[in-house]
Amino acid sequence: MARIAGIDLPKNKRGEIGLTYIFGIGRSTARYILDTAGISYDKKVNEWNDDELAAIRNLITNEFKVEGQLRSEVQMSIKRLLDIACYRGLRHRKGLPVRGQRTRTNSRTRKGKRKTVAGKKKAPKK
Repeated sequence: MARIAGIDLPKNKRGEIGLTYIFGIGRSTARYILDTAGISYDKKVNEWNDDELAAIRNLITNEFKVEGQLRSEVQMSIKRLLDIACYRGLRHRKGLPVRGQRTRTNSRTRKGKRKTVAGKKKAPKK
């Protein structure tokens, strides 16, 4: 069982994919880590020996912010925006899209489930 940065990596995935289960590591970063450690992308996680695992673990701890440290940094950045009450901070506070997306339609992920508002009554036909 490969455990890096407090995350159990899936055994039967390729190393390149398995590393992406760590928050803060994507495909390109995973490839950089494997290149630096001298491990093939196609080698499965359960085929890594202890030396390779140690090399990967050292690289990640020394060069990258991952998991809890990265999450707290992101939260602090959002908190700073809220505190200075800039436009982006206000959008975060209201729970609306922050990066200029339209809100008349779409943006359901940020706004949540629809809250239906009753419309006007139609005039009766003569």
